[in-house]
Amino acid sequence: MKRSDLTQHARHYINGRWETGVTAGLSGNPSDTSEVVAEYARADRSQTELAIRAAADAFPQWSQTTPQRRADVLDQIGSEILARKDELGLLLAREEGKTLPEAIGEAARAGHIFKFFAGEALRAGGETLPSVRPGVQVDITREPVGVVGLIAPWNFPLAIPAWKIAPALAYGNSVVFKPAELVPACGWALADIISRAALPAGTFNLVMGSGREVGQTIVDSPLVDALSFTGSVATGERILHSAAARRAKVQLEMGGKNPLVVLEDADLDRAVDCAVQGAYFSTGQRCTASSRLIVQASVHDAFVVRVRHRLAALRVGHALEHGVDIGPVVDRGQLEQNLAWLKIARDEGAEHVFGGETVQRATAGYFMSPALFIAKPSHRVAREEIFGPIACVLRADDYEHALALANDTPFGLCAGICTTSLKHATHFRRHAKVGMTMVNLPTAGVDFHVPFGGRKGSSYGPREQGRYAAEFYTSVKTGYMMA
Repeated sequence: MKRSDLTQHARHYINGRWETGVTAGLSGNPSDTSEVVAEYARADRSQTELAIRAAADAFPQWSQTTPQRRADVLDQIGSEILARKDELGLLLAREEGKTLPEAIGEAARAGHIFKFFAGEALRAGGETLPSVRPGVQVDITREPVGVVGLIAPWNFPLAIPAWKIAPALAYGNSVVFKPAELVPACGWALADIISRAALPAGTFNLVMGSGREVGQTIVDSPLVDALSFTGSVATGERILHSAAARRAKVQLEMGGKNPLVVLEDADLDRAVDCAVQGAYFSTGQRCTASSRLIVQASVHDAFVVRVRHRLAALRVGHALEHGVDIGPVVDRGQLEQNLAWLKIARDEGAEHVFGGETVQRATAGYFMSPALFIAKPSHRVAREEIFGPIACVLRADDYEHALALANDTPFGLCAGICTTSLKHATHFRRHAKVGMTMVNLPTAGVDFHVPFGGRKGSSYGPREQGRYAAEFYTSVKTGYMMA
């Protein structure tokens, strides 16, 4: 792998200082595997514990700052992110593999998230209620939780850390942030901006390294009062068990197997657009991707033909190349996992309609064409999260059958429906067993100022984003006083 002037040198940020690591690692460019994007510090258990202790020591001061001080800090962070969104987007596209327009859009979203929570810092509400007893006043207030450990995934390396860090700071908590090892440069770039916001030393800390060592240290520490994690189901379940043993507050986002229902009365062109955008853009590496396309029998064949034609027209290539629709898979391991899923689908009898081939481009990268199958509900490709540009079509007899198929999954993050029937749209929104529903929209694509999260195996704990973030990052206190 070759280094260049663009190679970042990412260090930990602990107690207001930039620190080297116990060991070092490299992150690469999935569009050009010869390029080093970052040389980054890797922490061990001892160094992670120093960051946690710094956060614990900083909490009393930061938790007592005024709402205006916290709002000013977050507004400054958001302003710098927005001013540098093109630069940050370029870094994101190089390290994670999103196409450049998607990456710049994510950077802008991160900036807007910090701006939103700057406002929320000033809107932290409470209630004063009359008691059932004469002469007694009741006040209900919210207080910061304490030290929060934030463990973020690689697929949205700016936006997801932003929607964890911003509310944590807005409500007066101190932070220990661990980015995914595939995207340390993005985590460092965000920390670099935060470091210039005049936070008290130790209020925000960045530690990079493995989940096995750094992540587990954060999870196990008795000084960490709350844990917010986005990632795999298996890791989320381990975190939940570990945190429950010491009664730490937990928030988990763990993926989905999201359905998009297409009824016979749908605008078929719009439905195809929703399906292709939701299932394949960002290389399908979104927990909100619609990987199960449930189509009413009368339009099933026409829908499959149109999706196939759209997939054939998509351009797969280098994330920085103009006109590319789908960038690379994030790394070799993910590519190999995707290819293994193609074999599983074929071996189980799913009909291979299109794609799934590795693609050669001018640079060596982890490129694959988007894949489509016609499957049965029992096929693993229709039941398990794949996290790649692979989707399957399921045939439904009618609306009731489609709804039953949509709910026949252990996940419950989001679900979409394409229809011109107000009756069916309204019924679907009420009866889909998910946390988010979309009507005539792709399942992937959510606003930053409203709640994000699901049900069943997708999520655990309070919602992320919007005003509902206060449920996780604060504790409610009820106070009684004799007038």
